[in-house]
Amino acid sequence: MLDKADDDLEMTMVCHRPEGLDQLQAQTNFSKRELQVLYRGFKNECPSGVVNEDTFKQIYSQFFPHGDASQYAHYLFNAFDTAHSGSIMFEDFVTALSILLRGTVTEKLQWTFNLYDINRDGYINKEEMTDIVRAIYDMMGKYTYPVLKTDTPKQHVDAFFQKMDKNRDGVVTLDEFIMSCQEDENIMRSLQLFENVI
Repeated sequence: MLDKADDDLEMTMVCHRPEGLDQLQAQTNFSKRELQVLYRGFKNECPSGVVNEDTFKQIYSQFFPHGDASQYAHYLFNAFDTAHSGSIMFEDFVTALSILLRGTVTEKLQWTFNLYDINRDGYINKEEMTDIVRAIYDMMGKYTYPVLKTDTPKQHVDAFFQKMDKNRDGVVTLDEFIMSCQEDENIMRSLQLFENVI
């Protein structure tokens, strides 16, 4: 009986109500109606209104049943958790979604850069990029075609740095990242396709 009371108390303490819809509408590229629909879905998956990393990983892994999405989900969670609080609230979620789905090209590229800049020092180094690429390969799983060789992540990272590290100093800055992406037709086309889905 006491355990149930403790659980109820914990649930009431961690429940989170988002900011007003008007404020969120002003901060994002979503209408009030879209925000209501997003909130209902968010609350359905996370009744407390807060998502911790383990829950985020469970939800995210459902989209990649043939692979291990846990490491990539970890990096993604950290990109969503801009306050570094260890949890994602609806405001965090909808702000990131707004950028990814309806932001400008520069906003999307800045968000992506922050995802890849794992240690948040303002640069992407080869180790960070290797970690991200390996996490993506793990997430895609053994059914990835063509079958990946063990040196494939290194080759992708080397190609990334060849293209992006303009001054050859061993790190990619935000400016180098944005400039390189904007010069790449395939990247720009994929950003546009993503935009047109919505």
